[in-house]
Amino acid sequence: MDYLYCFSCSLERLLVLENEERAMISKDIPDWLKKQTWDFLQENNMGQRHMSNGTKAQQYTGLLGENMLRLIIGLQPKFVPGYDHGYDLKMNGVKVDVKTMGRTVDPKPTYVNNFIAFQKDLDAQVYVFCSINKLTNVFFVCGVISKEELLDQGSFFPLGALRYRDDKTTMRMKAPTYEIQNHLLIQIKDPVEIWSYTFYHEPSFLER
Repeated sequence: MDYLYCFSCSLERLLVLENEERAMISKDIPDWLKKQTWDFLQENNMGQRHMSNGTKAQQYTGLLGENMLRLIIGLQPKFVPGYDHGYDLKMNGVKVDVKTMGRTVDPKPTYVNNFIAFQKDLDAQVYVFCSINKLTNVFFVCGVISKEELLDQGSFFPLGALRYRDDKTTMRMKAPTYEIQNHLLIQIKDPVEIWSYTFYHEPSFLER
């Protein structure tokens, strides 16, 4: 089913968040999916991308985000052990990797998404960046971007670089990392647009 162009996406309980003139798809995370995800990770290690595989908590956020996106675009959740070759699903033949960050607030246009540079040579062609508000249990689709655009428009921080945050604090980068703000992603207001982006692979008809 991943290879099919989806016109009948499940839209029940979908919300549209108007966030500083930017609409984001959002959806409550069902308890059953959280339990299935956690139970699966107790028996399986998803960190098999050679480097920067993330903690168990980060793997949980990533797998939960992947399956939330699957639900939003009309597919069933999938739990597959082993190496994923650097992408989570195929849409119209395009290899898509879902990147999800856990936060304690709703995402805003200026918030950044992280992409570990070690993964740039893996098979993914398109990235869907997402966010989970852990306090409200809500999943957000922040936007979509091709690998080429991500590497071109993202800000690169080498290993050990001093990163200055907006709140005036600093941190040392633990891995070479690209950062890209939400407002630089292709804006997605409807699940069908994600399928459309992978089908045409041209961002011009979607709003940034």
